[in-house]
Amino acid sequence: MFKLYGFPISNYYNMVKLALLEKGIEFEEVMTRPSQEEDYLARSPMGKIPCLEVDEGPLIETGVILDFLEDISGDTNFYPADPYQRAKVKELMKSTELYLELVARRLLGGVFFGETLSEELKKEVMTQLDKGTKALNKLLKFGPYAAGEDFTYADIVLYYTVTLGNMLTQQALSVNLEDELPGLTNWLELMGQNTLVQKVNADRDKAFKAMAG
Repeated sequence: MFKLYGFPISNYYNMVKLALLEKGIEFEEVMTRPSQEEDYLARSPMGKIPCLEVDEGPLIETGVILDFLEDISGDTNFYPADPYQRAKVKELMKSTELYLELVARRLLGGVFFGETLSEELKKEVMTQLDKGTKALNKLLKFGPYAAGEDFTYADIVLYYTVTLGNMLTQQALSVNLEDELPGLTNWLELMGQNTLVQKVNADRDKAFKAMAG
């Protein structure tokens, strides 16, 4: 059985977790924080999460793991068969990560860990966020899913980017991503109807509550 290392507060962990559930792949969750302990570094050389241990050995980096899961589970496909459309889904996934996730992540320390967010940092994030959301608006389809008619990995990546990112931008910048990305509200409602999304979110919310308590 596969082992998924990480913890439910991590949006990248939840991306892989949802993909495993959607594909019906059995796995064991091993609660793990990022670590520099030698035994974990043997699995994840930078000590990052998530890490997925499969029969052949460990795998790191969310995009790599998602590609692997696609390759081994041909009955449930989250990439289009057409090469160009497949590339467009990957383009949207990478753009979501670079222009939204990594931008909003700069606010993480201030929102969750009490770090001081300087006005200069907030201004930089606002500028990057404005550019990023404008770029994403050119790529998102919401027809009804992120890349078009079908549920793809782009939906998984976008969902766990905006649900965390919106928490950060609202608290630190008073910016609601639903206002910046037209169509996002209805899409979030659609995703929220997915029972597996509900399961992942319940585990995430329980972990948040435990951290806050």
